[in-house]
Amino acid sequence: MNEILVHTAEELTQCCNHLAQGKRFGFDTEFVGEESYHPRLCLVQVATAEALYLIDPFSLDSLEPFWNVVVDPANQVIVHAGREEVRLCHIWSGQTPGNLFDLQIAAGLVGLPYPLGHGPLVHQVLGTKLSKGETLTEWRTRPLTREQIHYAFDDVRYLLALWRQLSERLEKHQRTAWAQEEFARLREQATPDDEGLSVSRDKWRKLRGASSLDRRRLAILREIFYWREKEAADANRPSRTIVRDDLLVEITRRNPKGVNDLQPVRGLARRYLEAIYAAIERARGLPAEECPKLVDRDQETPQQGLLVNLLAAHLAHLAVRMELAVNLVATNLEFKMLVRARILGTPPPAQSLLRQGWRAKYILPHLQAMLDGRISLRVGDIQKDVPFVFSEEDENNDGRLTNSQ
Repeated sequence: MNEILVHTAEELTQCCNHLAQGKRFGFDTEFVGEESYHPRLCLVQVATAEALYLIDPFSLDSLEPFWNVVVDPANQVIVHAGREEVRLCHIWSGQTPGNLFDLQIAAGLVGLPYPLGHGPLVHQVLGTKLSKGETLTEWRTRPLTREQIHYAFDDVRYLLALWRQLSERLEKHQRTAWAQEEFARLREQATPDDEGLSVSRDKWRKLRGASSLDRRRLAILREIFYWREKEAADANRPSRTIVRDDLLVEITRRNPKGVNDLQPVRGLARRYLEAIYAAIERARGLPAEECPKLVDRDQETPQQGLLVNLLAAHLAHLAVRMELAVNLVATNLEFKMLVRARILGTPPPAQSLLRQGWRAKYILPHLQAMLDGRISLRVGDIQKDVPFVFSEEDENNDGRLTNSQ
């Protein structure tokens, strides 16, 4: 297989023409994200059935021809754990890949562990062991070493072979549509918001100390957090270099009455004081009903914890039977929302993954049956990975129980 280095606009055009003709290619990137808000793209690796390409963004004025090929829905773009590839594509083109296939997700949908790294996935599916020698390499240095180039080519060398194997398994399990749902969710999660912010809009709630604030102070925290992220995005600097997380909460607690009240805050750059106070004033001007609601901090009852554990055991059993990676299906938070909704006599929240797509059709009914008391549990073969036996009432068979080992 040809291994081609792309340094010039002409070479990039030839590469893109080849990709567009083939309609399917593997795609990976090397980037550095510690010193900027948006990752700095250092290398692009691409694989087709005939050739491997390393595209050097440092030697090219623009990668626009490449991004145009990536976002074209006529071209299937194969990635592994492609969140950053989707994000970089959106940053540089304003769009996401039009026809995405993520190998890590596909693997979890056919019973392999999730999340599974690239090397282990290659080994488990293709029986080939990859070197880990350049995982902490400095990709901004030029020229690249022979070892770096070999490692970079290996990152995409096996993507098409993995795609063939996993596509066949998805078809066999009739889960291609499930995969498409997950790929669409990946594109949505990896895409910055309309203001170019690369964090989730509710990340401010996770700042240490936020849970102790009242609604008005939560509004202040949210507003200065959004200001901080926008400032960092515009300057392409890490958020922590604008204002640290702990200072955001400290400012909110102090509830300053003027710009001068911000000056004693140690570690706060003076050039930001006016902008921070303006954000505080915007939050103070919000109507009370527009302030963030308090998160329910009710203590979990003993039965809630037990039911969550029971649902987790049942899902683990289902995942083995259905050949699914349990970590891909649902988290403990999903179980907690489901149990709480059942106790309150309400449907699970609409944002719950268990209310959506294939999970709603194929997973949620089993969990609801458990909460309805229509499934019983006992220990079966303790030598098995999941040593339980679940028995479900057969409503068409006079309430008798049927085993589902």
